[in-house]
This record gives sequence, structure tokens and C-alpha cells, in this order.
Amino acid sequence: MLTINDHAPSCTQAALTGLAPRAGLGLKTGHFREVLDSRPDIGFFEVHAENYMVDGGPFHHFLGLIREQYPLSLHGVGLSIGAEGPLDQQHLKRLAELIERYQPHSFSEHLAWSSHGPVFLNDLLPLAYDTPTLNRVCEHIDQVQNSLQRPMLLENPATYLAFQHSTIDEADFIAEVVRRSGCGLLLDVNNVYVSCVNHQRDPLAYLDALPLHAVGEIHLAGFAEDCDSLGDRLLIDDHGAPIDQAVWSLYRQVLQHIGPIATLIERDNQVPSFEVLLAEAQHADALLMGAGSQS
Repeated sequence: MLTINDHAPSCTQAALTGLAPRAGLGLKTGHFREVLDSRPDIGFFEVHAENYMVDGGPFHHFLGLIREQYPLSLHGVGLSIGAEGPLDQQHLKRLAELIERYQPHSFSEHLAWSSHGPVFLNDLLPLAYDTPTLNRVCEHIDQVQNSLQRPMLLENPATYLAFQHSTIDEADFIAEVVRRSGCGLLLDVNNVYVSCVNHQRDPLAYLDALPLHAVGEIHLAGFAEDCDSLGDRLLIDDHGAPIDQAVWSLYRQVLQHIGPIATLIERDNQVPSFEVLLAEAQHADALLMGAGSQS
């Protein structure tokens, strides 16, 4: 059974994001004109910050028009919060300029690393969970929040391996980062399911160890399935499929305990028509409305 943990809250959901408890969609370039022409009933749109770190061009043209009509969430994939080296100050500067330009309702990043020295890897790589890593991640988050002058949301990862020398459980690690830094949690329910299947953990126990009071936004996505070298089930967070029923079920249980929270439908690969994505958002909206009526 999922129960609410008793960690003392370091922040409130209202302070973390101004997003209403509605479903949103990741904004795709192929859908720019359709969104502007049809004005769909969507709670918000989310974009990857790194796609807009240029001075001008059509991306900014269309995002500016859409931002006039809809709330915006900004999702980073390149800060490399967990890297051993220092944060890229130029990247952080461009991010601050982007936030100043569009005034998004929330900003989020991943508990992962992507850079080593001058090398940047186009992936979100896992961390060892130990005290030095905890201190480094908290220091990096403090730098980000001080630079941006706003709280950020930290997304729980989807992982496929664990480090033998980790000394802290992943959920406890995230809870301590939130407690120390005052950041919020972007709860990716698909990542919870993917990681727990891959590491043979109980997703409800994992959720119960997270600081659910600090959730400012939820992500839902689809996954791909394979087998590992031992023949065990291996899930891959590829954002290339409809949301699985197991993830919808886990999402319902989360909403029952924390109430309605702004929820993003992610689809980054094999992107279907806007109509298909809108249907998933409408399903999430119905669940959010139901959770609101029960709270």
C-alpha cells in the first residue's frame, strides 16, 4: 500500500510551479501550426530548453505565439547536474536568458550526468548514490537555483544498472537532495515503473520513500521492452509508445494520495498525430479531475 511519508516539507507545490492541475503535452515542431490553428484545450505545453538556446529563428517565432496562449514548462536535458566536474556556466547563462524571455511556470532537470571534461554525451547517465555524489548534486542544484532565482524540479531517473559501491538507496538519495536544496520533485511515473522492473523493486515501496510532498509536476510516457542477458524483462524509457496500462495504474495510485498535479504526456520518438497525443492528455485530465473531486 502506498502511504504518505513524513519527511518535513522543504517547499510547497504552489511555490514550485504555477501550473494548474491539468494535463499538458510536449510541444513538437510538427504540431506548431495545428496548435495555433485549433487552440486545443490543453493545460500547458513543455519544451526542451536546449532546443531553444539560439537567438532567433522559426522555433522562437512559433513558441512565442504559443506562449501567449498557454502556460509553459521548461525541461532541461543538458545541465549535467550529477557530473563530477563543475556546471557549464555558459549553458547556465543561456538557460537564464531563456527563462527571462519566456517566463515559464516551471523549470526541471534530470538526476543524471551527460558531460565529462570537454566531452558531452547525448544521454542521461546514472549516478552512484553515495555521500560525495550527494554533496555534489546539492551544490550544483544550489548554483542553478541561485542563478535562476527560482526553485527547480529534479526528475527521478530511469536506470538500467546500479553501482556496487552505492551506499544510499535511490529514493532516499532523492529525498535528501530535496531536503537539503529545497528543490522540488518532478515525479516521472514511467521512470519509477521502468527502474523498478529493471532492478526488481516494488514500485509502491519506492514511491513511498520519495518526498511526495515536494512533487511539482508529473511525467507520463511509454517504454520499449526487451530482455537482458539473463532473459529477465528489460524496460527502456524511449518515449516512443503509448503510455502502458501499468503506468496508468501507478499514476492513479499516486493521484489518490497526493491529489491532482500538473501532468505532462511525453512523446519524443515515433511521434503520432496531435489528435492521438491529445486523447492521452484528455485521459490524464479525466483522472486529474477525479482525484480533485475526491480530495
